[in-house]
Amino acid sequence: MDNSRHGFIEFKNVSVLRGERRILDGINLNIGTGENAAVIGPNGSGKSTFIKLITGKIYPSYTGDDTVCRLFGQSQWNIHDLRSMLGIVTSELLYDFNNDITGFEAVISGFFSSIGLFDNHHVTDEMKRKAAEMIEFMDVAHLSGKKMETMSSGEAKRFLIARALVNNPKALVLDEPSNSLDIASAVKLHNTMRKISSSGTKIILVTHLASDIIPEIDRFIFFKDGKIFADGHRSEIFNGKVLSKLFGMEVELEEKNDLCWLSGK
Repeated sequence: MDNSRHGFIEFKNVSVLRGERRILDGINLNIGTGENAAVIGPNGSGKSTFIKLITGKIYPSYTGDDTVCRLFGQSQWNIHDLRSMLGIVTSELLYDFNNDITGFEAVISGFFSSIGLFDNHHVTDEMKRKAAEMIEFMDVAHLSGKKMETMSSGEAKRFLIARALVNNPKALVLDEPSNSLDIASAVKLHNTMRKISSSGTKIILVTHLASDIIPEIDRFIFFKDGKIFADGHRSEIFNGKVLSKLFGMEVELEEKNDLCWLSGK
């Protein structure tokens, strides 16, 4: 199937119910394959459920025959096929690798969508070459033999991003990428995201922190109370006025040297 003419994400009337509660409520959204986008919202706004939808961990609740939930033009994916289209780095994944696995092994495991390597995995020379290339791209080659559990959060996240990139995905989903990082590590990761975007891989950034935003992102989708609160270009909605309404308090957006901050008034 030719997926090139389809959007990356196509949602129509998508809801997720937990009992009587709507975690996501009637989401209509289309993100094109050529877009870098940021999904922003306060805690409990539905961002985590949104990630589970686009990574295939859950499916929409049935609320009518008009519901559409597609990735790259398809409503159902085999994870081994999806991995070549979509790279995923979530906070949950970081905890999964908190065991006796080296950075290099973690990156190689991206070819098998596994947590580490197993006896039935046939690792080819080409896989090793590609893994080394992505580790070098992420500037962590000197840490390849280090155990993931002994790395700082910033170091481990770089290896997980390399793991996601080994399959040359069309898009990379980053969930709260600077969570648990100190200021220096967060700035390094910010520069890394810019480097990835410049390489041609599109970024879908899911966060509640303005400091995660890179200049290359122009599409902004704001979630609040399980609904899309606003959707538009940077110049239209990424400002203090709209963000104040989103977070329910008066905030000021500051931008300097390609970095963004939110501060309360």
